[in-house]
Amino acid sequence: MSTDFQQARIALGLRLRELRAEGGLTGRQLAEHLGWTQSKVSKLETGRQTATHEDLKAWAAGVGQPGTASELAARLRAFESHSRSWRRQLAAGHRPVQDTLTVEYERSTVMRAWEGSMIVGMLQTADYARHVFNAYVDLHQSPRDVEEAVRARVRRQESLYRPGKQYRILMWEAALRAQLCPPAVMAAQLDRLSGVIGLDTVTLGIVPFEAQLTLPPANGFWIYDERLVIVEDWHAELWLDETEHVALYSRVWERLAGAAVFGSDAHRVLTRCRRALGAA
Repeated sequence: MSTDFQQARIALGLRLRELRAEGGLTGRQLAEHLGWTQSKVSKLETGRQTATHEDLKAWAAGVGQPGTASELAARLRAFESHSRSWRRQLAAGHRPVQDTLTVEYERSTVMRAWEGSMIVGMLQTADYARHVFNAYVDLHQSPRDVEEAVRARVRRQESLYRPGKQYRILMWEAALRAQLCPPAVMAAQLDRLSGVIGLDTVTLGIVPFEAQLTLPPANGFWIYDERLVIVEDWHAELWLDETEHVALYSRVWERLAGAAVFGSDAHRVLTRCRRALGAA
């Protein structure tokens, strides 16, 4: 969980405690009034649990200040925009998440990506994407709309061929070797990567295992122009639009790019990865 997110949650908790005190209630009294456990009240006030909008509405009414519900809701929306839990995002399946991302791709001109664990979505074949979505459906126990999600992801790839767009994609060699699918599917996926090298709109860099790194190859992320960074974690996506955060991830991307190989050198890494599958 990001430091900014936690600080915002603590600040919200302090405001909740303040409202309870103004209402002349103890934590136990408020819990009894709302039909909650006392531990829930305590966790919300100390920032150890994220309130829902329903929690905040009930709190405002419970302390006798229903008019503060909109204020509390605004506070919650402010930091929810930074951390979007997969549990909430995937409640309706993976297709809506893909559609939300498509909006960001459409409104952006220069997009930079880093991925160290799997092939980036914009370059995935349909078969590879299908295995990835199935894995995440099982993990998050989300609605199984895999085929709809695959179609949405593949349609988004049409923008790879759109003049004026620039995709600057970096991947670690580990992403080319992680067998998240059968060897035949992976072989076709590596062929797909070879095919995008040389596209006017795509710059594909691969950081080989033997490269000297100045930073650990950590979480994958996308930078959309200079306005937004989306970082994936197991529990949530972080959407970061503060100038300092965008600048930080830009520096990370530049350092990783300094260790990458491009063009014919990238082809050679792809070739040895394909040979390792025994499918050359």
